[in-house]
Amino acid sequence: MGQAHHGRGDEGLRAGAVAGYTCAHLQNGPSAPVNPTTEFAGSFRVIAMDQRNAGGQSRAPITAQDGWHTYAADHIALLDHLRIDRCHLYGQCIGGSFIMSLLKAQPQRVASAVLAQPIGRVGEMKPGRAARFDAWAKTLGDHPEVTESVLDAVYQNLYGPGFVYSVDRAFVSSCRTPCLVLAGNDEAHPFPISEEVAKLLPNSDFIQEWKTGPALASAKVRIKEFLAKHTPRA
Repeated sequence: MGQAHHGRGDEGLRAGAVAGYTCAHLQNGPSAPVNPTTEFAGSFRVIAMDQRNAGGQSRAPITAQDGWHTYAADHIALLDHLRIDRCHLYGQCIGGSFIMSLLKAQPQRVASAVLAQPIGRVGEMKPGRAARFDAWAKTLGDHPEVTESVLDAVYQNLYGPGFVYSVDRAFVSSCRTPCLVLAGNDEAHPFPISEEVAKLLPNSDFIQEWKTGPALASAKVRIKEFLAKHTPRA
């Protein structure tokens, strides 16, 4: 499983996906407003994970049973491999759903989490598959096991549940992990989803404006302060 390490901090800061589903691999960190591998490497050991079958070097079979639990198992396996008992999580876009899966599976390993413009759905699911998912499917030519029925099943497993997809509102409202939510503002990252997540979480902060200019500079400071505040001291 591919990964890239940055910085020398003792506390593991695991960077989740920083773009869409088709771009959840190592090379796309610089395209995001906040690039964890450069912003946080001065204080933390930043581990950028190469998600399976996402255009990077990590490859795995695709089955009709794949879902959020599949990725969570990858994330846990990586933490186990690196012998990281506790870490912070940072994820943009689909990374927010990855984070929620890991918070549900192993909350004791997460000191805090930053969810930048998390994906989610407001309202009913549209017919068919999303264009971004189909664009990802077109990159799977070296996966003979992938059929249309497998793709339909994976799509439903991932996006059928709605809300933030990987967990429900009941879990979010019970999650005690300190979280910082950076708002989304488009169809894939709806502002109402970010706002609701921040309101449901019992221990959260919310930043509405953060992507450009002075707002981005301020948000970077707040993120670093948030991570420092929740970093366990020896």
